[in-house]
Amino acid sequence: MRPAHLSPDPPVVLVAHGSRDPRAAEATRALARAVAAARPGTTVRPSWLDHTAPGPAAVLRELAAAGHPRAVLVPLLLTAAYHRKVDIPAAVSAAAEDGPPIDVRITHVLGPADGMVDGALVAGLRRRLAEAAPSGYDALVLAAAGTRDPRARGSVGRVALALGSELGVPCRVSYASAAPPSAGVAVAKLRARGARRVAVAAYFLAPGLFHDAVRATAAEAGAVAVAGPLTDLPELADLVLRRVDGQQHAPAGNPAGACC
Repeated sequence: MRPAHLSPDPPVVLVAHGSRDPRAAEATRALARAVAAARPGTTVRPSWLDHTAPGPAAVLRELAAAGHPRAVLVPLLLTAAYHRKVDIPAAVSAAAEDGPPIDVRITHVLGPADGMVDGALVAGLRRRLAEAAPSGYDALVLAAAGTRDPRARGSVGRVALALGSELGVPCRVSYASAAPPSAGVAVAKLRARGARRVAVAAYFLAPGLFHDAVRATAAEAGAVAVAGPLTDLPELADLVLRRVDGQQHAPAGNPAGACC
């Protein structure tokens, strides 16, 4: 039975990748505050898979010990690659082994789910582009962190297609690691094909070394602007809550089990 002082809404646990760069952790904390402000009364806790504490297993144990019967875990990831498939379910299993039972629902990542690009994600990218390039652009590069998973790269491509289609300009993908092309190469190719004002949309949730590298290589190649990461935009907070609400209507899972 849920203690009387607890909200009827399950707590939301945000799980970020983690980084040695302190700016990344602060961006995750800021997003947690934005999500909590958007849904008053709901407990929202940030966690990290690496480099920053607490981890998701520790947060789940604390919530279970406080009497919460269930929680919704939101991967702060833009592709459903290794961390979503392996690390996050492992953290949920670890919480089950060492703590009181708690029903854990894992949502989709914030990138495309079931092949669909959420409008809130595109709106957030558009906002950051408008901030960075108020004078406009005639071509775009969507710069992502990078992955060796071809399906995950395909999801990045779908976001680039949706963004370019909405803005009416060509949009090409680039990666900061694991796969070509780099942001600089993508910018240079668009300029070689006649684009005069190439801007870069940052497919990142937080600042860090990858975004710094994208900014440097894109500027060197002649980009007119590089947008900032999505961080705690209201569109991103809205997307998190869309994921939470979608998982609330999923079939009941097992205690400390992961669904979806």
